[in-house]
Amino acid sequence: MAIQFTDHGKPIPNGNLLVVDGLNIAFRWKHAGNLAFCEEYIRTIKSLAKSYDCGEIVVLGDGGSDYRKELYPEYKANRKERFAEQTKEEEELFIEFITELEHTMKTLRERENILTLKYKGVEADDIAAFICENRENMGLNHIWLISSDKDWDLLIDENISRFSTVTRKETTLDNWDEHYDFDPEQYITFKCLTGDKGDNVPGVNGVGPKRAVTLMQNMGDIFDIANALPIHGKYKYIESLNEFGSDQLLLNVELMDLKLDPVAHIGQENAREILEKVENYVSEDRL
Repeated sequence: MAIQFTDHGKPIPNGNLLVVDGLNIAFRWKHAGNLAFCEEYIRTIKSLAKSYDCGEIVVLGDGGSDYRKELYPEYKANRKERFAEQTKEEEELFIEFITELEHTMKTLRERENILTLKYKGVEADDIAAFICENRENMGLNHIWLISSDKDWDLLIDENISRFSTVTRKETTLDNWDEHYDFDPEQYITFKCLTGDKGDNVPGVNGVGPKRAVTLMQNMGDIFDIANALPIHGKYKYIESLNEFGSDQLLLNVELMDLKLDPVAHIGQENAREILEKVENYVSEDRL
C-alpha cells in the first residue's frame, strides 16, 4: 500500500528508498580498468532498486569533511600522501575516472531524473546518516544502503540495511550475527577502540578485533571505558589503552559515530535543503 505524506499528500511509488554511495561504488569499475562506466553504473543501481523493491534512488557524492578536519587535522591525511606518490599515468587515469563519475552524476540527474546530492565539505556518510535519521519524517518504510564501506553499518536497524557491491553480501539486523561478534549498538565502541586506517583515525595499539570484543564484554561501551581510565593492569594493551587516553577515545566517537549529530556534520542550511529535496523527490509519483 502506498504511503501518504501529510504535507504533500502524494503517494510514494512504494515506501522503500535506495541510497547509493556514489563514489564508493564507482571504484568497482576503476579497479576493473573500465573508465567509461556511465551506462553500466546506471543499469546497476536501477537493478539494485528493483531487487530491493525500492521505489526511488538517491545517489550521494562526497565533498570531504570540514567538520572532522577541524576536529582532527590528520583526518584522511594519509590519502593526500598516497596521491602525492602517484605516477603521471596514475594521475591522468584518476582524473579520467573523476571526469566519468561527474558525467555519470549529471546523466543521473538530467536524463534519468534520479536525485543526486553532493555538498562541499560534507561526506556522503553524513548525508546518508541524516536521511536515515529522518526516515520516518520522510514517510519511508525501508532504506537500502549501497556501499562497500562497513562504516555505514553504524546506521543499520530494523528498517535500514546495507548491500556491498564488493562482497555481494547484505548486512541487516536479522543477519548481524553472521558479520559481527557484538550487538549493533556496540559497533561504535568497537570502531573507537580499533580505529580506522583508511580514514587515518588511530586505534589503541595492541587492540585488534578480538581484544576489542573482550574489552566491551568486560567493561561496557566506549563511555564506560573512557570513564574507567586509567586501568590497573600489566598487559601491554592495557598500558596502551591508558596511554591512548579518554580524550582520544571520546574524540574518536566524534570522528566516527555517524549517528551522533548528522546536522552538525552537514550544516543547518544543507540539512534543510536535503530534507526538502528528498521529501519532494520521493513524494513524486513517477511510475
